[in-house]
Amino acid sequence: MTDYQAMQAELVGDINAAPDLDALEALRIAALGKTGSVSALLKTLGSLSPDERQTVGPRIHGLREAVSDAIAGRKAALEAAALE
Repeated sequence: MTDYQAMQAELVGDINAAPDLDALEALRIAALGKTGSVSALLKTLGSLSPDERQTVGPRIHGLREAVSDAIAGRKAALEAAALE
């Protein structure tokens, strides 16, 4: 079983440390892109039993939301810094 909290902490830490928008976009693609790490987890949901899906599904979706929120926040911060 994947440790979703550790994965989330690592991804969010990398996102928050992104020095510029290009690096942030590369991280977004690595996590949420077609072959990204979070996307790969989402693809596994179809092969799980209904009981497993009820347990694992919300964790994976929560991970995706946390990563998306972190990317949006970091992007806003980098854009604001670029305007100053």
